[in-house]
Amino acid sequence: MKIDINSDMGEAFGPYRMGDDDTLLTLVSSANIACGFHAGDPDVMAHTVATAIKNGVDIGAHPGFDDKRHFGRRRLPTDAKSLKSETLYQLGALDAIAREQGARVSHLSFHGALGNILYKDRELADVLVGAVAAFNRDIIFPVTPNTATEAAAIKHGLRTVRKFFADRAYDNNGLLVPRGTPGSIIHDHDVAAKRVLQLLDSGTVTTIDGETLRMQAQVVMVHSETPGAVELARAIRNALETNGGEIVPMSKLV
Repeated sequence: MKIDINSDMGEAFGPYRMGDDDTLLTLVSSANIACGFHAGDPDVMAHTVATAIKNGVDIGAHPGFDDKRHFGRRRLPTDAKSLKSETLYQLGALDAIAREQGARVSHLSFHGALGNILYKDRELADVLVGAVAAFNRDIIFPVTPNTATEAAAIKHGLRTVRKFFADRAYDNNGLLVPRGTPGSIIHDHDVAAKRVLQLLDSGTVTTIDGETLRMQAQVVMVHSETPGAVELARAIRNALETNGGEIVPMSKLV
């Protein structure tokens, strides 16, 4: 049983800190690194890439809306043409930093509000995912099943892996419960670890309403800004390894 533990990170900016990325990078096997728009800056990007390389962690791009004030979690009034340019701008920036350090961008995951929009907007997903494919057809897409993002990645010939959010609740449609809803964020380490083991043992997840939903995933995701993220990632890793799991980078799954 090979599993990738994945985390969004590199989201500090200037003097503002966000999460304990250095420790988290000793526990995860792939990282989605902020590219300077929702947060992150060139120095943070370079440091995060270097630390990921040191720990054998896959480097992924994490583009989002250009909105640091709201951490990329607010929908901005913009069009597909501009979002395409902004996606390539962010991806190109991280790619340059990774190449200078002898690495490469292995995967891409859209951040926050942009990622949520792309779950349902087939036209926009086709434009943005198509742009990524034109940039590098070898990039891997971690996707939520049965979404427009997954369909677009398959259409454009990109490799996909299915992801599961260990620290977020799901609704009965298999989508994330919106932040701000009571119970939408899971802080208890033991609860998160048990959810991951349930997913791998039975291929199911219990929704926020108590329903049992079929789900499969090769990637377990933890948000670095979630309070207690390091302890949560450690609990998940320990649970997986204790139950025969092998933690591998995303690029080793496809």
